[in-house]
Amino acid sequence: MIKFYTFILFLLVFQSAITAQNYQQRFNEIDVKHYNLVIAFNDSTNSIQAKMTVSLAFKQLVNEFHLDLVQKDSTGKGMHITSVFQNNDSVQFIHADNKITIQPNAIKIDSIFNFDITYSGVPKDGLIIGENLHGDRSFFADNWPNRAHNWFPCVDHPSDKATVEFTIKVPNHYQAIANGFLFEETNLTDNLKLYHYKTAEPLPTKVMVIGIARFAVQHLGETHNIPVSTWVYPQTKNQGFYDFANTKKILDFFIEKFGEYPYQKLTNVQSKTQFGGMENAGAIFYAEKYVKGERDFEDTIAHEIVHQWFGNSASETDWPHLWLSEGFATYFTNLYIQKTEGEEAFQQRLKEEREKVLNFYKRKQTPVVDIENTHLMSLLNANSYEKGAWVLHMLRKKLGDETFWTGIKTYYEKFKLSNASTNDFKNVMAEVSGQNLDVFFTQWLHKAGHPVLKTSWLYYQNKLRLLIDQTQENAFNFPLDVEINYTDGTSEIKTIEISKIPIPYEFETKGEVKEVKFDPNTWLLFEMAP
Repeated sequence: MIKFYTFILFLLVFQSAITAQNYQQRFNEIDVKHYNLVIAFNDSTNSIQAKMTVSLAFKQLVNEFHLDLVQKDSTGKGMHITSVFQNNDSVQFIHADNKITIQPNAIKIDSIFNFDITYSGVPKDGLIIGENLHGDRSFFADNWPNRAHNWFPCVDHPSDKATVEFTIKVPNHYQAIANGFLFEETNLTDNLKLYHYKTAEPLPTKVMVIGIARFAVQHLGETHNIPVSTWVYPQTKNQGFYDFANTKKILDFFIEKFGEYPYQKLTNVQSKTQFGGMENAGAIFYAEKYVKGERDFEDTIAHEIVHQWFGNSASETDWPHLWLSEGFATYFTNLYIQKTEGEEAFQQRLKEEREKVLNFYKRKQTPVVDIENTHLMSLLNANSYEKGAWVLHMLRKKLGDETFWTGIKTYYEKFKLSNASTNDFKNVMAEVSGQNLDVFFTQWLHKAGHPVLKTSWLYYQNKLRLLIDQTQENAFNFPLDVEINYTDGTSEIKTIEISKIPIPYEFETKGEVKEVKFDPNTWLLFEMAP
């Protein structure tokens, strides 16, 4: 997901309604296997008519279980349930506190049971119904982080993955896009059309979507047997087709880096998402205003494509581990920029991102893995994005390119179509490298802050003496590259290990020292003390 810090204050109102502990209790009781949503739209109202069949297994015998669904409130928005059936038999339910409490009939462990929930209403959020920038009516899901339960019953948490299918009934002047492959397209009447999409892979609810509008569609062909297409508003057809024309090239780059693409298609969609880009699985949504025919957001396209592997397929176990999604997408986008625009552009992005991390710390002193923050939208910050990316950059330097990439591929292979925590990632990288990474992960991810260095140097009789002091509260352990520039125009780089105990460093030099530069090749997240 593309960063959008200017909106964070407005979006802080979206708070996690249920704690991680409550969700863990659910995970111990039920396992959702499949969602099958039949949903109808019309042009006369914003109300949806829907029936959701939730297929799930019970992990233990329970008298009741819970699904998330926002209920109708005093404004008239929200969902009203008319019935709940279990395998064609009516069951008791209570819809309160934005949860459905269902009392199942006779159940047994590990068997699959189907619960049919019929409901209707005007979505409060999560499914955006209204006019697009051209004044045309449109319907776009926008679920991140836990807004899916505004429009369909679910376990609205990234750790509960399931396959999904959408049967969408719309007036026939619309086209519909969704996750998965198009299983059926039928004209039901002169005025009504049906689209039926199915996924083969389990998804977290945050990236389950539908999009309905008037579209111009361009099929770009296939790469690695993955069909690639562009869906944009007809009014911006030429601009949109131009903006997304490089998608196959970007996809090729990341397939080479990570391995097999996890989904059945890759579709770029102009939409009403509130984010710059939203990485919905196989159907990426972009803010409608981005499509201008200037091809100036290719880094956003790359960012969202990275998410197909990291965030969608290998998802974080819980929200505090969001850097495993956003930090990965940020860093690997930087590597795409390095490949396509060169080393100077790559270095510039690293420096700009480092500044964002330093500036964010001045406002908020929190770790990357922030277990205290329940305001999920506010996790979209420089810690999750830029600092997460910097951790990967420094880890790559620490392990070396070959080991780093072996570790990334091993991590993905182990957790694809599943979920991982920061500790899971650390353990994979430690096993692949044979190194103990506890200190590295603790200081950079589980504690706030970064090194703040006060430095001085003295050259005397072919010797260079360095004094490097960490002035921040908590000392770090890290390697620091030092570039020694000589008066004859030559230079060399020395690497020194900085620890919690400040000691002087002394080198034999090749001549008279003109200048000393610290971290000349931009490998360290730090700042210089004033």
